Amino acid sequence: MVWTPLHAKIHRTIRSRHLFERNQRLLVAVSGGQDSLCLVKLLLDLQSKWGWHLGIAHCDHRWRSDSEANAYHVENLAKTWGISFYLETANKPINSEATARDWRYQALSAIAQVNNYQYIVTGHTASDRAETLLYNLIRGTGADGLQALTWQRPLTTGIILVRPLLEITRIQTEQFCQEFKLPIWEDSTNQDLQYARNRIRQKLLPYLRDNFNPQVESALAQTAELLQAEVEYLEKVAQELRQKAMGIGHRGGGSAVFSQGETPRAMGFPQVEQLPSWGIGHREDFLTLVSLQLNRRVLQKAPLALQRRVMRQVLQQILSDAPSFEHIEKLTALIIAPNRSQTDPFPGGAIAQVEGDWICLKYLHP
Repeated sequence: MVWTPLHAKIHRTIRSRHLFERNQRLLVAVSGGQDSLCLVKLLLDLQSKWGWHLGIAHCDHRWRSDSEANAYHVENLAKTWGISFYLETANKPINSEATARDWRYQALSAIAQVNNYQYIVTGHTASDRAETLLYNLIRGTGADGLQALTWQRPLTTGIILVRPLLEITRIQTEQFCQEFKLPIWEDSTNQDLQYARNRIRQKLLPYLRDNFNPQVESALAQTAELLQAEVEYLEKVAQELRQKAMGIGHRGGGSAVFSQGETPRAMGFPQVEQLPSWGIGHREDFLTLVSLQLNRRVLQKAPLALQRRVMRQVLQQILSDAPSFEHIEKLTALIIAPNRSQTDPFPGGAIAQVEGDWICLKYLHP
């Protein structure tokens, strides 16, 4: 085996960031493009040092005429390398990027669960991280959107998504594939400029590289890396502040703002009424929102950045879609608003109202 600087870099990254344990089962998502081929070749070469069991999964979205041939190409590569191969084909063509991504992660999770893989590994690179940061910045986002792709995150119970190539650019993966003569399957949709991400890749990043910073992708990826740590810290502090602001309400009801995975019943609240248009908990049974309260005096002592994060966490639990900047701002404004101030209804029909030292969220009945 030829040991390149890229092998050494990925080996150090996996070890220093604790991305994988030894002797684990890794399911590698392989599209056939240069990034995923670079990834699987690196993992194959490192396999003897770590004792991994590798498998390859390919998801056929059926949105290209050559998608079936693409899947067959990846299957042949898996056979050549002596790796287990898994194919998931969409029931009908998927034409939306967001829908395709959701379907792909669901398919990969299902394959991993059935075949006892602990990790799903993808070939996202520093270039992908830079593109995601720019894409979210252009659409409008806070630090959470700018942190872009993370090194690892849980997908489902017992399965972790890992991205080991986040410090490697697409130029480097291309050079690696050329060096080892890996048979790249060119995806024609990557050239289609109707997709915003392709315009960023084909037009914006080259312009920034030529006119501002030759290392712009790495620079943006490093910015995302810094923001990731800061976002994790701020979210933790905001959660602690939110919990402190929760308490026994002045009407005798306990305030309730739920963290990911929490449900009213699990927290000991009674089933009071059905609120079908709400996105809180699991929707099946809930409590009157009179009992969902936050203490303004506690929040008034906090910096604005934490106040906004607390309100964002609250809204994430009661809205079916991600809260907008306007939603967060109008709820945050109640922290110092006069008594009896209230918001106009949020999507789903709730309002927030100031009652003395408390911000109370209530459901407006038709």
